[in-house]
Amino acid sequence: MYSIKFEPVFKEKVWGGNKLAKYLSKDVSMDVKVGESWEIACHREGTSKIRNGEYKGLTLEELIKHYGDIVFGKSIEKITDRFPLLIKFIDANDKLSVQVHPDDEYAMKFEDDFGKTEMWYIVDAEPGAKLVYGLKKGITKEDFIKAIENNDFDEILREIEVKKGDVVFIPAGTIHAIGKGILIAEIQQSSDITYRVYDWNRVGLDGKPRELHIEKALDVINFDEYIEKPKVESTILHKDGYKKVNYVSCKYFNIEILDVDKHYKNNMNEEEFEIYLCVDGEFNIEYGRANLESFKKGETILMPANIGDFIIKGKGRIIRVYL
Repeated sequence: MYSIKFEPVFKEKVWGGNKLAKYLSKDVSMDVKVGESWEIACHREGTSKIRNGEYKGLTLEELIKHYGDIVFGKSIEKITDRFPLLIKFIDANDKLSVQVHPDDEYAMKFEDDFGKTEMWYIVDAEPGAKLVYGLKKGITKEDFIKAIENNDFDEILREIEVKKGDVVFIPAGTIHAIGKGILIAEIQQSSDITYRVYDWNRVGLDGKPRELHIEKALDVINFDEYIEKPKVESTILHKDGYKKVNYVSCKYFNIEILDVDKHYKNNMNEEEFEIYLCVDGEFNIEYGRANLESFKKGETILMPANIGDFIIKGKGRIIRVYL
């Protein structure tokens, strides 16, 4: 097997902009409000196609069906039914709706889908850019219902300022919204379930108000949870040729940030696949017998379980994702 790249699946959004083309070199029109680039996806709302090598043109679903044990190793047992991850870039040219995602139990029961726990890496942010992250301390379900009735959320939503390089973890059940002027790399469960509770009184691309999902949102919001430090903090580990920061380790995914100064070496042991997102810089990936793959800012690549030893040479920042 070889390092696999996919064609992005682009999603036009009322809040989208042109940073995916401008800053990440995505092949989309500057005139279209593209809000999301689904980098690696195998979902009923969008499935990736391979864009390089021998298997160019195959969908991720077909790759799993025909070559699953080779590409995904023993982790294929976890993904035989559904691929577990969805990797995105998000351009919030305007603020997103205030929303919440369900956990697995609720999502499977009512939506026949995974729940959605996610992580955001801030690729870029305008000065003073903010996120909505959870509710202010002490806000109850009754307070929340009153805010909905009065169409006034200013006193209950918790806002945090973010900058380039920040990492934010959003468990299912956490109210949140991406603010204006933020470019994000998102690692999440493979799910497209969003329950909107407030959309800033705007209309969608069709000129009509977008649907809200108040009752379901009230079912899944975790009113008892208050995360003191929304921005994930971790310890930097200095390695030969790079620095590593372990940011998120949960039941759905593990996330590391690699600041590569010279090179990053790894060996795939046929157990599991890994995914790499380049969020800054430019690299070459060397593997096998003189195989070479370029890898630059805005690209996402899947490293199969059986690819063996490989080395990433260059300078920049990479997000490493594994199960």
